[in-house]
Parts: sequence; C-alpha cells; structure tokens
Amino acid sequence: MTTQSSQTDAVLAPSTRAQASGIVIALSSALMFALSGPFAKSLMESGWSPGAAVLVRIAGAAVVLLVPTLMLMRGRWGTLRRSGGIVALYGVVAIAGAQVGFFNAVSYMSVGVALLIEYLAPVLLVGLVWVRTRRRPGVLTIGGTVVAVLGMVLVLDLTGAQTVHPLGVAWALLAAVSLATYFVLGTRISDDLPPLVLAGGGLLVGTVVVAVCGVFGLLPLAFSTTDVAMFGSEMSWLVPLLVLVLVSTVAAYVTGIIATARLGTRLASFVGLSEVVFAVLASWLLLAELPGPLQLLGGVGILAGVIMVRADTYAPAPREEKAPG
Repeated sequence: MTTQSSQTDAVLAPSTRAQASGIVIALSSALMFALSGPFAKSLMESGWSPGAAVLVRIAGAAVVLLVPTLMLMRGRWGTLRRSGGIVALYGVVAIAGAQVGFFNAVSYMSVGVALLIEYLAPVLLVGLVWVRTRRRPGVLTIGGTVVAVLGMVLVLDLTGAQTVHPLGVAWALLAAVSLATYFVLGTRISDDLPPLVLAGGGLLVGTVVVAVCGVFGLLPLAFSTTDVAMFGSEMSWLVPLLVLVLVSTVAAYVTGIIATARLGTRLASFVGLSEVVFAVLASWLLLAELPGPLQLLGGVGILAGVIMVRADTYAPAPREEKAPG
C-alpha cells in the first residue's frame, strides 16, 4: 500500500526541480508533434493516403531508433522482457491506436470535430486520477479543464454545420483513450526501461499494427513520389517525409516520454494541448494558413487552462475507518 501510494504521489506531484526542465521539454515535444500536420498535409496533397503517411512515418522512426535501442539494451535483455508488456501496450494503444482511431474518425466526420474529441484525453485523465486515488480535483483543475476545452474549440474554429456520426465518435474516443494512455505510460520509464527503449520498441510494435490495418483495408495505403508544394515552392517529397520521421516522430516521442516522466500525467497532458496552438502557427508559416482572431483567443485559453491546472492541488484522500478490534 505504501509503495502504491508513493507511486501515485510521484505521478501527481513531481519534484519541483524536474518541473522547469520538464515543461520546456514538453513544449518542445508538442512543437515537434505539431509540425507533423503541415508536412503530412503536403504529402497527402501530392497523392499520399493518410494511412501511407502514418505507416512510413512510424516505420521510418522505428528503423532510425533500432540500432541505438539495441545498443542500449545490450546485456539487459532480461529487463526488456520484464517490461515487454508496457512496450507492447505503448505500441498498440499509444501509437497505433491513436493513429488508427483518428484517421478512421476523419472518414466519418470533419477533421476539426474528430480532433476536438481526441483532445478530450486530459479530461479523461483528470477523471481517471479522481477514480483511482479518490482525491477530488480542486476548483482550479476543474476550471482549468473547462477553460482549456473551450480554448480548444476556438483554436479549431468549428464553424458551420458539423456532421457527427456514431461510428466516427467511437473511433475518435478510441484516439482520445490512446492519447491518454500515451501520457500514462510515459511515467513508467526507469533505469530498466529508458525513454529510447520505450519509444523504439513501441514504434516497432505500432508499425506492425498499422501495417496489418493497411492489409485489411482499415487504412488505405497509397504512395507517391510527386514533388510537394511548401514554402511557396516545389520540393522533393523526401523533405517532408524526413521531417515527419526524424523530427515529428523520433525526437517528438522520445522528448514526450521524458517530459511525462518528469511532470506526471496530469500536467504533461495539459501542456500537450499546446500542440494545437503550435499546429496553427506551423500551418500559418509553412502553408500560409493564417489563424483568425478566435483561434488566437483560443490559444490564450489553452495556456490559461494549463496554468490553472499547474497551480492547483488535489484534495486529500478520504481516510479509511479502522475496524473495531
């Protein structure tokens, strides 16, 4: 009981010394993840299917991390076997589940609605911590959750009639659960399971899962070698592909795992919301998609929600009554 309680406290209240660097690393990870949108969009506009972009993205990252992962685990295969379940769960749910869930949701509804549902993951985490620890979120956490979600709505700029399909909602909720799992499993790194091993092993497992989904038609696979349009000019398709693999996947996942281990699931998940703000800015700079005033206001709302959650504390857990005798 004492060990479980200390682990829970480590997730909810990481040391102050690690938080400053953790927030910087988390923001860097969010920025690198955000770059995947504009670069992937340039590939899809040149003939790539979303499934093909996802498969090459995570497969390429798995290949890049394969050698350093093997070197890191040399002589420590016993620890990898003991952590095999975590690595497999990370690859199947946190990586493949998020990708498959989101792209299938998009096939039933607009991208904006699907993305909004997926980014309810921090709200799910607040509820999960409440249930697991019986420690009620404070007023600032609840208020920060509401402000962050409202900010997300403004950033996504959901205008006009939106079609919501039940199957689309189900797929998007799968993506949200997968994203929440990504934050939870990120706290499991240790000397026995370094961030590089969790990321490399998870990407390898995720590649197999996405490839199987492609074979069975869940994710259509269409590739192209046509030049892409970015920065107002034509360039080789290899440029956005390399950015997707090296920056938005390898570097983003490794730094994201490190940040989650330092910040805990609750704070890391809310800082991760800044990915949407970075995505808007990246689309503006790379694809000339200028964000509107409401989107900028929404970005402020997301940051305000993160600050509110960061400043809050959890209520004490209810004390158990001691049995007579």
